[in-house]
Amino acid sequence: MAQYEDCFFTNTDGLRQHYRDYNHAGPGAPVVLCMPGLTRNPKDFADIADHLADRCRVIAIANRGRGKSDYDPQPSRYTPITHVADVMALLRHLGIPQVIALGTSLGGLMTILMQAMHPGTLKAAIINDIGPEVDPKGIARIKSYVGKGTPPATWDEAYAAVKRANDGVYPNFTEEDWRWYTHNLYEDVGGKPVVQYDGAISQNFENADDQSAPDLWPAFSALHSIPMAVLRGELSDILSAETLERMAREHPDLEPVTIAGLGHVPLMREAECQAAIDRIVARFL
Repeated sequence: MAQYEDCFFTNTDGLRQHYRDYNHAGPGAPVVLCMPGLTRNPKDFADIADHLADRCRVIAIANRGRGKSDYDPQPSRYTPITHVADVMALLRHLGIPQVIALGTSLGGLMTILMQAMHPGTLKAAIINDIGPEVDPKGIARIKSYVGKGTPPATWDEAYAAVKRANDGVYPNFTEEDWRWYTHNLYEDVGGKPVVQYDGAISQNFENADDQSAPDLWPAFSALHSIPMAVLRGELSDILSAETLERMAREHPDLEPVTIAGLGHVPLMREAECQAAIDRIVARFL
């Protein structure tokens, strides 16, 4: 696997945030900025970073309240708009004016908002299994487990809990896959699994139908000026086939990619995902 450096910056609220920096591709290489899902962290991008690191500088941020980033004492600030402000603070910290955005789920909403709020920051966008409108069935499923339940006391309990919550998402997973997936969400602390997100992120989530606003189609139109790829799991309960079709119909330069046999979200280990990402990246090499 490609080597990375664990780095930190301070956001505008004074919180210390973590990011992984895969910086091997040399001067002038395009920068791929990876933004994870609601409860997720930079580990989710390890495979795609390994795939891209010889051609691109890959940066994977941990949103506030996730991974090794500080938890926010004011949970009301766990919103997509705040996370976008944090990403912009990171880019200023690094002196990077433009990136190729790669956003999974919540990170995809952040991508849409970034282009609308900060035009010119994105060279291109890759959105993983979310769109300008979110399927209510998926929101209900995520609400059912985020910040709930008794923390697992052992790794076997963690494997079982993650499998229960996601067995319909990844019906073809092996036991080895479930272990890999669980270790992306939990950290080993003294031999025990510790979840890598602040349970308080569920507060805003519980108080709204979704975290994005009911209609992001006007913001999505700002992305029409840059090339895009949108990844979708065939069984996704977050990004419907109809929404993806509308995205492709309205955007003049968007490649839709549907991955068979899985739900929300594709893991970017799939050959179809990597090929689509390669096609976007190749435009800037």
